[in-house]
Amino acid sequence: MSAANIIICLLLGYAFGCFNTGFFIGKAKKIDIRQYGSKSSGTTNALRTLGAKAGLLTLLGDMLKAVIPVLLIRYLVFPELERVRLLELYTGLGVVLGHNYPFWMKFKGGKGIAATAGAILAIDPLILPFGLPIFAIAVAVTRYVSVGSLLISIFIPTWIAIRNPGDLHMLFVSLAYTVLAFIKHRSNIKRLINGTENKLGQRVKIDK
Repeated sequence: MSAANIIICLLLGYAFGCFNTGFFIGKAKKIDIRQYGSKSSGTTNALRTLGAKAGLLTLLGDMLKAVIPVLLIRYLVFPELERVRLLELYTGLGVVLGHNYPFWMKFKGGKGIAATAGAILAIDPLILPFGLPIFAIAVAVTRYVSVGSLLISIFIPTWIAIRNPGDLHMLFVSLAYTVLAFIKHRSNIKRLINGTENKLGQRVKIDK
């Protein structure tokens, strides 16, 4: 596995990740959702700020922008490489980095959970029947999307280790997804500890 291949995957992923769906949906409604709620441009803040339709579109857009580059790496860029699955994982990581830290938005993007979900689903769809219930049950019980998001970020390297036993390289790359999730959810973790975290269904008032 050459460093050049890894860099190509990270850069391709980052380029796709910089397309920030929630930001563009907000701009179409003449607001910058990064000025409201959690100050994020991701799915949860789009849902709270702009409503269910905008939240769903943001979720789908942010997942799709991760699926596309992963499939490009698999079928077009490196179709013959034996370790293409590892390169797909790097590509997804690039997408999450682009989503979280888009250069053209002064590195102020979302929190990367939808992008992470799209990437991991594209790499290994079998995670869905295991990961989705973990997220859904966590959110249903606690009413905190952040709790479900953090649990999923922990589950991902566990899943990668189960599906790729002994592959430490894939495990370490998958752990980077978890680290990024926790970094971007620092404020959520503080609010959870203080009991001030916003629950699912709470809306953000927009000043017109």
